[in-house]
Amino acid sequence: MSEESTTLDLAELARRSVQAASSFEAFVSFLAPDAVFDISPYGMGTYEGTNAIRGFWEGWLDAFDEFAVEATEVLDLGNGVVLSVLVSIGRPRGSSAKVRVPYAIVGVWVDRLLVRFTMYDDIDEARAVAKRLAEERG
Repeated sequence: MSEESTTLDLAELARRSVQAASSFEAFVSFLAPDAVFDISPYGMGTYEGTNAIRGFWEGWLDAFDEFAVEATEVLDLGNGVVLSVLVSIGRPRGSSAKVRVPYAIVGVWVDRLLVRFTMYDDIDEARAVAKRLAEERG
């Protein structure tokens, strides 16, 4: 492991995972093998393990000709909890229009790997959940 990878804080790791999000092959390096992706706040279920997450993510990306994720805020709240406020920008397949969708991810990191991440469309709700989770894990 390089010295750089051992000195990065969780907020920086989260930023790098966001930068990798447009390619699952790059993103998977940030995931624990048994990671859980929870999109139940959107009514889209929960995906457990990298294979299940890959299936969802590749299907999602396939709906777009262009897709990127930008972080507008990344906060390490302590105890392995990171709040990322994000914007997905994409051009749906066959369309000339671009869509911008703001949302937040509450991530739980253990041993520098993302073990659980939950997506919220209500950024204030995500902020409150992240704060409470960080306190509970303390």
